[in-house]
Amino acid sequence: MGTGIYGIGVSALRAAQAGIAATSHNIANVNTPGYSRQEIIQTAEQPQNTGAGYFGQGADVTTVLRRYDQFLGAQVLEAQTQSSNLNSRYELSQQLSNLFGDSSGGLTPTLQDFFNNVNGVANAPESVAARQGMIGSAQSLVNRLQALDQRMTQIRDGLNGQIQNSVASVNSYAKQIASLNENIVQLQSQSPGQPPNDLLDQRDQLINQLSQEIRVSTVKQPDGSVDVFIGNGQSLVVGNRTSTLQAVSSTTDPTALEVAYLNNGNLSRIQQSALQGGNLGGYLSFRQNELDPAQNALGRIALGLADTFNQQHQQGMDLKGALGGAFFSSGVPRVTSSTSNVGDGVLASTITSTTALTGHDYSVQFDGALYNVYDTSNNTLMQSFTSAQLAAGQTLTGTGITLQLTPGMVANVAGDSFLVRPTVAGGGSIALSITDPNKIAAASPIRSNTSSGNVGTGVIAAATVVPGLPLDANLQQPITITFDNPPTTYTVTGTGAPAGPQVYTAGAAITINGWTTQISGTPVAGDVFTVAANTNATTDGTNILKLAQLQTTNTMVNGTASYQGAYGQLISQVGTQTRELEVTSKAQTSMLAQVTRSFQAVSGVNLDEEAANLLKYQQAYQAAAKAMSIANNMFDTLLQLGG
Repeated sequence: MGTGIYGIGVSALRAAQAGIAATSHNIANVNTPGYSRQEIIQTAEQPQNTGAGYFGQGADVTTVLRRYDQFLGAQVLEAQTQSSNLNSRYELSQQLSNLFGDSSGGLTPTLQDFFNNVNGVANAPESVAARQGMIGSAQSLVNRLQALDQRMTQIRDGLNGQIQNSVASVNSYAKQIASLNENIVQLQSQSPGQPPNDLLDQRDQLINQLSQEIRVSTVKQPDGSVDVFIGNGQSLVVGNRTSTLQAVSSTTDPTALEVAYLNNGNLSRIQQSALQGGNLGGYLSFRQNELDPAQNALGRIALGLADTFNQQHQQGMDLKGALGGAFFSSGVPRVTSSTSNVGDGVLASTITSTTALTGHDYSVQFDGALYNVYDTSNNTLMQSFTSAQLAAGQTLTGTGITLQLTPGMVANVAGDSFLVRPTVAGGGSIALSITDPNKIAAASPIRSNTSSGNVGTGVIAAATVVPGLPLDANLQQPITITFDNPPTTYTVTGTGAPAGPQVYTAGAAITINGWTTQISGTPVAGDVFTVAANTNATTDGTNILKLAQLQTTNTMVNGTASYQGAYGQLISQVGTQTRELEVTSKAQTSMLAQVTRSFQAVSGVNLDEEAANLLKYQQAYQAAAKAMSIANNMFDTLLQLGG
């Protein structure tokens, strides 16, 4: 408190000096991340009653405050966590978009080249060179499918590394925040009511950086500390104590990392739905919404191609007269038991229809009474089975797969689960089963013939193998069809022939021994038609033509798309998702910039304003010094008068 003119001048000098110090501190930290502008709070001293009125006793600097808006700060945190989430998803999604959208490195050119070579064999079935070209292009197609799948596996591995790094960053920020909490509490207890502004800024900056990794909520405590919470309310920082996050392998998918919460030695996994913000939430969302569906879709194409091409190829005959074998080999559904299962039962899955495959994954969860099957893409309950039903094997409706449980020595208990991924391994597991060009089954294994001695106008169509069935053991056994008198019926002779006369209907299907044909026209009594093994068929391209037709046949997605059509859907799906992420990411970045500007308008350092403040406090300092000089002169005059 100032006493007299001299004391008032001293208080003015100190106030101006404090103002200059605060302003200089602002200027020095203009580029310091997270720094909030500080200003002194100056009040007038209590006046003194002199009898002639109350005279002021100078000024006092009560504290230094930082300009910080809690509401705007919370908006920045939310905008930051959303922006980081979308940016990380977009950057990762771009990798998928570039992978499938590459006109030279995608699947389209190799698929087209393969069927060009299939047509080459159809044009010259006897040509070994054409057959070798088909084998080479088939291997290139397999290599491309494997390469695309391998690239997605690499993205998945890189994603696991990013998850680990993000978790490490979260733990590091948490420790630093806890340390600052301890320092802030200590300083405020030593000087109640005097905030340690720079430490508060440092803590808020760390919380902002933490929000870039994961969505957080904060609660300020009376002692000045801040508690930080994540997920579904799990405490990350409480005072000067921290909990720890860990990146752990999924219990049902060894290729995926999950986030677990470690508190007092207890480890609990955090549901992905609770981790939607920040880079960490972006990584997990990308894996679930972009990467897994893309790899599943590619696998579905590979499985569908292998299955439908094999089915038709096995209905043909190769250059040496042997029945066709599998042209491609492919994998089986990937089924994993949860590592936390109590029971040791084993669940298996088989594909019954590649056309019906959905590209979705399924979680089988035992509740103690039923095995409930959920579609993981939307967590929808699909079907429920008893233990006995599942042990007998069950078809999962609308999915193209079956499920069967082999009970173990220890029964499953409530909470045990399995993950079924029917198509994820399809792209990486497809392989070429034929390397010998002679084994390409270009010809039909059977041949129909009209006897040269026939008198009527009856004509028999080319016999074809009945599709979708295992080859009949009697497929190539000779069959003779002889028309009776009157020729309204005919008699079939040979191994596997139906007994008794058969009624003739022109154009009606005649199906025997796994093949089918039709006779049209008007046969007469005694006319003979035969179906037998197709011998000396090196120039026959009946089956290779059917293989070539598969290029444009809708064998995928429940019969609504061809191979190329299914791949086009994959490209469109990835491209659309990437474009949506680009738009929303840019919009969120713009929103972050907007709320940051609003926050900086309150808390940021404006050099023009600080320069004006410097001038103001400089003038105040000079005036205070002048007042003290006058007081000193007055005192000297009094001394001279007294002398």
